[in-house]
Amino acid sequence: MRGWGFKAMALAAAMAWAPAPLAAAEMEPVPARGADEGTGPFQKLVIRGATLIDGSGAPAMGPVDIVVEGNRIAEIRGAGTPGLPMEADREPRDFTHEIDATGMYVLPGFIDTHAHNGDPGKAPQPSYGYKLWLAHGVTTVRGVPMQDGPVALADKRRSAENAIVAPRLFAYIVPGSEWGGGAVDTPEKVRAWVRWAAAQGYDGVKFFNSNSRAVTAAAIGEAEKHGLGTIAHLGQGGVADVNARVAGELGLDTVTHFYGHFESLLKDGRLPKYPADYNMFNEQDRFYEIATLADQIVEPGSAEWQAYLESQLENGVIFNPTLNIYSAGRDLMRARNADWHDKYTLPSLTAFFAPSRVNHGSYWYDWTTEKEIAWRRFYGPYMRLMNDYKNMGGIVTVGSDPGYIYQSWGFPYIQELEMLQEAGFTPLETIVAATRNGAYELYRPKGVEAPIGMVKEGMLADLVIVPENPLHNFKTLYGTGFERLDENGQVERVGGVRWTIKDGIVYDAQQLLADVAAMVEAQEGK
Repeated sequence: MRGWGFKAMALAAAMAWAPAPLAAAEMEPVPARGADEGTGPFQKLVIRGATLIDGSGAPAMGPVDIVVEGNRIAEIRGAGTPGLPMEADREPRDFTHEIDATGMYVLPGFIDTHAHNGDPGKAPQPSYGYKLWLAHGVTTVRGVPMQDGPVALADKRRSAENAIVAPRLFAYIVPGSEWGGGAVDTPEKVRAWVRWAAAQGYDGVKFFNSNSRAVTAAAIGEAEKHGLGTIAHLGQGGVADVNARVAGELGLDTVTHFYGHFESLLKDGRLPKYPADYNMFNEQDRFYEIATLADQIVEPGSAEWQAYLESQLENGVIFNPTLNIYSAGRDLMRARNADWHDKYTLPSLTAFFAPSRVNHGSYWYDWTTEKEIAWRRFYGPYMRLMNDYKNMGGIVTVGSDPGYIYQSWGFPYIQELEMLQEAGFTPLETIVAATRNGAYELYRPKGVEAPIGMVKEGMLADLVIVPENPLHNFKTLYGTGFERLDENGQVERVGGVRWTIKDGIVYDAQQLLADVAAMVEAQEGK
């Protein structure tokens, strides 16, 4: 998906996608973090009595005490025997802050590697998305891109300084955008642009398959020299020249969405077969017909299927599937009536989601049962592709692509975890994809070990503390919680994140949700 409100993205994809009007308004500046928004970092913070899921793939362990000094994890130590009461005076109480996490679970902060947050027509205040992410335990976000370049870089800097309430921010940018050097239509020009982008402080490059193969190859090569990551939405407008297999051979770091994968696996012909009246600028056509690729590919698990995955593994390509963002295609009614919309979805965002020939991703002109069935069938081989790649050692990461197709912020990230489990990932494998793998994806281009993504001594204190066991049920991570019967047969609502810790600062996740609900109420009252 793409943020059509971003000038850069609209320009980059003008030849490949339907044009859309640019938003007249501007995004509001993010307010400074208030004195009552988060506490810390502390000289010594002790999280007591938790069960630890450390993100490495190791099974849960506990109870443990986790000691944080400033913004780093200083020590992790056993805190007693599972199932028995812990001794109250098991260590000197020389801490400056304590969290009693007895019976709770601690995980690494989640990492959303496919994010947008910059369309004033949908959600004009970036804090809306930032707080929803943090409320769901997401402590790091990669914007692809997040907002228009200078604003994205400013928010990145302010977040690093903890001057705003926001996750850690990584800023990627579309080739040719933001600079004053003109179109990047030759290898020489795009290399100059990449050097400019690196000097500005961007973290990577996002492609939409709107450049020639030669320009794309030059950009990828130059990005690698300067420690910039690369990710591509291999749109249909350019997939005849650069599909996912070709992109991997060019050195691309990450293929996001499904685009380019099935076009690399066609069983009969070099190009997808479209109806004679197909129009790529008609979004209902585009999003429906893409699902029919499931009928045009080689047999899942076949030699050709395996050869494709092996070539991507050899090239070190990362898969970022964003399964959730298309889920409305298989069940529109469920997406439109999700539990969180009433309280946490802005009226302006609800209006954007409604059927429209203008708003990107609002392609419900006549979304029939037949179309939903096609999408349900499409998910089968697409999910298997992700699971097979993971099983052979490929890196799969978690990205939510929020702000489109009835998906807000934060909530769809949890749905992505659920859908990876549906694809065949175990809950532990899913947590690894959401934490350790995401950190690897962001820091590999920089040539350094990731300081986030696992709960280990010496790593940055990005943590999630939850009252329910997420390995038992990812639904308990939703901000709206999860209904079940208690031991007395009464309905109870449990779950939600209790605390999110980013860079040693402790945020009350329930208060963050209350802040978002207040934003929704304020807009409803206008």
